[in-house]
Amino acid sequence: MRGAKKRGNTDFMTQAPHSPASHPSQSTAQFQVQTTANQPDILCIGSVLWDIIGRCTAEMQRGSDKPGRITRLPGGVAMNIAMTLARFGLRPALLSAIGRDAEGDELVHACTHLGLITDHLYRSEDLPTDRYMAVEGANGLIAAIADAHSLEAAGAKILRPLTDGALGTKDAPFAGPVALDGNLTLSLLDDITSNPAFTQADLRVAPASPGKAERLRPFLLRSCGTLYVNLEEAGLLCQDDFTDSPTAARAMLDRGAARVLVTDGGSTATEADQNGLITQAPPRVTVARVTGAGDTFMAAHIAAEARGEDRETSLASALKAAATYVSGEPPL
Repeated sequence: MRGAKKRGNTDFMTQAPHSPASHPSQSTAQFQVQTTANQPDILCIGSVLWDIIGRCTAEMQRGSDKPGRITRLPGGVAMNIAMTLARFGLRPALLSAIGRDAEGDELVHACTHLGLITDHLYRSEDLPTDRYMAVEGANGLIAAIADAHSLEAAGAKILRPLTDGALGTKDAPFAGPVALDGNLTLSLLDDITSNPAFTQADLRVAPASPGKAERLRPFLLRSCGTLYVNLEEAGLLCQDDFTDSPTAARAMLDRGAARVLVTDGGSTATEADQNGLITQAPPRVTVARVTGAGDTFMAAHIAAEARGEDRETSLASALKAAATYVSGEPPL
């Protein structure tokens, strides 16, 4: 679901949303959620795969060989965001690539069971279902490998529902929030920033991992969308090193970001746009898990703004949800 360092690690805050001139302004970032039984109120575009996670309650280092538990759960940045949004009462639709293999059928069934709309998934006969594997110790993420090659190979095919009438057309594009993740290729993300299918969308973007952070550069160049990044990812995008989230957020704005949320693990998180910065500290908790925490933060923030919460309250709600998730409890 991500690169060598997953978004769900102890850097469980992210960075904020931004919006280009051609997209609706998200300065206050409050939006109306309007949906029918068959229509989603938010789209989650990106990786939907199986997470294979090995967890050990002891601290681990390179080369450690310790007993623990290995689980397989539905995952991927887009999937994690969608699952959390569903728990907050929203109705997300997934746009991704899933193979027509047994693992893919099982994954689609699991998505449906969780209340996610799977009607618009691209199902390939010759691409296998993607997977993500990680090892976590008491001291956080030890190592991870993301195999999202099928998503990358499918490319723009996953976006067809936005123009074929299923979710929108060229003359009537989808109007609403769209969560994107950096597991999409750089060329596809670059296309999205100028694609007419997204002109009415409220874009929310996460880089998926520090290793894929620079794929978000088109959103800086075109000043569009809301970016959710951690301190390391902000540094990579700005080609600098930061020691705190407010400094990183200001630098992101200077680089062209329309709106950004920067997180720094258990330290402060900052939400910033041209109207100013808001910085808050997350609740202190004992860390029980890390994979998926950043995605939980992003989803909780989107859900908070969908409820009409103001900037400060939305940030606080997202930090609380992420901290609760990290502690091992559901984010509600």
